[in-house]
Amino acid sequence: MSAKAISEQTGKELLYKYICTTSAIQNRFKYARVTPDTDWARLLQDHPWLLSQSLVVKPDQLIKRRGKLGLVGVNLTLEGVKSWLKPRLGQEATGIVRAIRDYQGPLKEHEVTIFVRRGGPNYQEGLRVMGEVGKTTGIPIHVFGTETHMTAIVGMALGHRPIPNQPPTAAHTANFLLNASGSTSTPAPSRTASFSESRADEVAPAKKAKPAMPQGKSATLFSRHTKAIVWGMQTRAVQGMLDFDYVCSRDEPSVAAMVYPFTGDHKQKFYWGHKEILIPVFKNMADAMKKHPEVDVLINFASLRSAYDSTIETMNYAQIRTIAIIAEGIPEALTRKLIKKADQKGVTIIGPATVGGIKPGCFKIGNTGGMLDNILASKLYRPGSVAYVSRSGGMSNELNNIISRTTDGVYEGVAIGGDRYPGSTFMDHVLRYQDTPGVKMIVVLGEIGGTEEYKICRGIQEGRLTKPVVCWCIGTCATMFSSEVQFGHAGACANQASETAVAKNQALKEAGVFVPPSFDELGEIIQSVYEDLVARGVIVPAQEVPPPTVPMDYSWARELGLIRKPASFMTSICDERGQELIYAGMPITEVFKEEMGIGGVLGLLWFQRRLPKYACQFIEMCLMVTADHGPAVSGAHNTIICARAGKDLVSSLTSGLLTIGDRFGGALDAAAKMFSKAFDSGIIPMEFVNKMKKEGKLIMGIGHRVKSINNPDMRVQILKDYVKQHFPATPLLDYALEVEKITTSKKPNLILNVDGFIGVAFVDMLRNCGSFTREEADEYIDIGALNGIFVLGRSMGFIGHYLDQKRLKQGLYRHPWDDISYVLPEHMSM
Repeated sequence: MSAKAISEQTGKELLYKYICTTSAIQNRFKYARVTPDTDWARLLQDHPWLLSQSLVVKPDQLIKRRGKLGLVGVNLTLEGVKSWLKPRLGQEATGIVRAIRDYQGPLKEHEVTIFVRRGGPNYQEGLRVMGEVGKTTGIPIHVFGTETHMTAIVGMALGHRPIPNQPPTAAHTANFLLNASGSTSTPAPSRTASFSESRADEVAPAKKAKPAMPQGKSATLFSRHTKAIVWGMQTRAVQGMLDFDYVCSRDEPSVAAMVYPFTGDHKQKFYWGHKEILIPVFKNMADAMKKHPEVDVLINFASLRSAYDSTIETMNYAQIRTIAIIAEGIPEALTRKLIKKADQKGVTIIGPATVGGIKPGCFKIGNTGGMLDNILASKLYRPGSVAYVSRSGGMSNELNNIISRTTDGVYEGVAIGGDRYPGSTFMDHVLRYQDTPGVKMIVVLGEIGGTEEYKICRGIQEGRLTKPVVCWCIGTCATMFSSEVQFGHAGACANQASETAVAKNQALKEAGVFVPPSFDELGEIIQSVYEDLVARGVIVPAQEVPPPTVPMDYSWARELGLIRKPASFMTSICDERGQELIYAGMPITEVFKEEMGIGGVLGLLWFQRRLPKYACQFIEMCLMVTADHGPAVSGAHNTIICARAGKDLVSSLTSGLLTIGDRFGGALDAAAKMFSKAFDSGIIPMEFVNKMKKEGKLIMGIGHRVKSINNPDMRVQILKDYVKQHFPATPLLDYALEVEKITTSKKPNLILNVDGFIGVAFVDMLRNCGSFTREEADEYIDIGALNGIFVLGRSMGFIGHYLDQKRLKQGLYRHPWDDISYVLPEHMSM
């Protein structure tokens, strides 16, 4: 079983490769992949079995309902497959907005009303779009944000709850995340007095019937000075914790260090407000604990395979009092061992399978509470008077929202996790809250499965719990099913009548817990209990002031469209971001399909054009004839010297390339410019030669050390024959050949050399192939594109010389003395 979701094609490839190689098994795993651009003739060549076997066709996507959605064709011939694919292949999935527009007729005919509730990052934009669709189509669409809890729209749709005329509009994220002051200091506290301060006249809790927590465990898990170590390279979660610390006006970050066994010790960069700070990352736990003795919390992001071992290791350090285990899927037997050892060590475990917990104004675990805009919207930057405990991490975020809108806010909240054996239970945290003076009321969000909620009933009956408790157990709909229902969490399944949500809600209500009729009314019950405590003077709300500002993350601001930034780089030749690499607008599959070759690819990447076939062939010929010219030339010589000195391939190649210039090899651009200028100015070849002689300048591209008119360079001859046969026009080459006649009449080795020939022939190609304007052709010559041909071609030869020297195991080169002429100044004496 795969540890992560993979496509069906990938799964079949793995099975085909590793499971079995017998023909019977292979037949089961045969498949062919088709796209809107599939060449069916080529497909049949690769998969001839398509004509002889019955076929199944379906999309390769990660869903389980293809049959119900009509996305599977069974027992088809190849023609049947083509017919089945025709109306389906390449069709884009339609979103809710497009669906409403496409089906607005039937929606209006049946008088459909749509209710939308949305939260999360940038939810305001989604609500705006849905509202606009309602206005343009005439379909009644009611949109609600976080001001309405997640199930409220169900009651509205069923007519059990009034629909607000105009729901409050939440402030846009940017309105309170951008720091207008520009200050980089830690913000001042955003309240005049703590919501959680104890009052002297407060009624003391009832006498304890039993210890609140197991021996040695602390009732206070987190404070404003709590320091944590994060196991795992979870940089986004750590940054979220630091942003929370900053907005809570903490003096120092809550993350002291990170542990990541797969790298060496180093430091990781994070933001503290506007400033950048470094947090150490250690390879092993022992070093982290030794250097940070103040740490008492570990946040374990290890995977399900290593979470047990890393947690056991952590509990060997007495300084750790609280461990949050984020991973889900840890075997239950291992979880029970962890719980047993934690009880022995006096360590509180939150999780497994949890998002963590949060103590507003003090500390938060990992990604608890969501993004910073949600932290501020739920007023989690300062403590309130209500503490809660939940199983679900997602539902704990909804509790943050509900409590912040119906009370003075959250004092502390913990999600114990959805596994059958959580490291700490509802009652563990409820008892902590009972013994915490700042907590005035307690909210518990239970669920179907288990009997933990009955302990709360006994705690109230025995007088151990005296503070108001509001509780609701989710999963009451399970009674509507005739068979046993497994909900999302591993422990969310009722194995007996007493574990059903209905039974537990009834027992809690009879014990004196405030239980709403449904989750839809949970917020109203919480508000009612809170207002009663305020009326009795148990809670005295502090004056609310605006929250502190905090810098907005650049990537988040860009996603919201609030800022723009000029790119550091611009490119117009290649794009690797999509499903397929693209060269100058052409997908790489098309490059191979069209058999464009090296010349065609060079045309796309260098000139952003698809060049004619003869031009591509000419480019490849140029690369071939310039690939090497023996070991005696300066570039090859340098490469060989470096290789024999023990240097690596890149260093040796670079040494050779650095010799290329006007004197060696790199005369292509200079020759192209010089001949083009003379030809374009209208002077005849003889005048050009005399002019260069008078100015004392060499004609670039003319002359060879070895070759001459009597010993021609066959490379030039090969290229000349091809160009004359395939190029539509060669005016500049003809001009250069006339110049060659004049120069060779003076000296036989003043021939048009390979650099000069490629230079002038390239100009003819650019100007006359029909792919470039005259201005574009001249621009490529001016920016030095033609020398790239020699550099690219000769690199092949240099690499060959490097490999040759390594293969021959040649030692360090030392130039012989007899090949050096020592010319020293004579001894001067007075």
